[in-house]
Amino acid sequence: MSTAIPIKQMTNYRRSNIAGASYFFTANLADRSSRVLTDHIALLRNAFEYTRSRHPFCIGAIVVLPDHLHIIWTLPAGDSDFALRWRLIKTVFSRSQPRGEHRSASREDKGERGIWQRRYWEHLIRDEEDFARHADYIHINPVKHGWAKQVAEWPHSSFHRHVRAGILPRDWGGDAVEELKCGERVQVD
Repeated sequence: MSTAIPIKQMTNYRRSNIAGASYFFTANLADRSSRVLTDHIALLRNAFEYTRSRHPFCIGAIVVLPDHLHIIWTLPAGDSDFALRWRLIKTVFSRSQPRGEHRSASREDKGERGIWQRRYWEHLIRDEEDFARHADYIHINPVKHGWAKQVAEWPHSSFHRHVRAGILPRDWGGDAVEELKCGERVQVD
């Protein structure tokens, strides 16, 4: 009887690389019990502004929760480098925070901070319907996670901009939490 020795394989992450496309992202903090994103929302906005001033992108929808954020952005024509933008956002925000967070040995060896999870979820937006579903998911997210009873109650969301622009009514949301099938992986029975 032969005993198989497990071989450690490096996961091959394949990211979309389409210039000028729109993408949905989820970025999480390493410590999911932290509230640093909403406690320091001005510093997070500064990190986005700093990055956008150097490497532009348009924000279609965004929500910032205490421990993670969801965003749809569109890159300029001829540009597909969202990884550079995420690296800058995470770096600028992390540098604004006092040191002292838990860091793994791997992060310590590399001199990395431990504020953000290393990776992020990315989804290429395929069409207008896909964009609308993901924007709805973004806006309903504070209700889904129990941070608000109504979408309009959560202050850190592009929902308010969409209301001012006449895209959504102020009372939008209702019972949509169960109906949305996007944003995070949905388990199929």
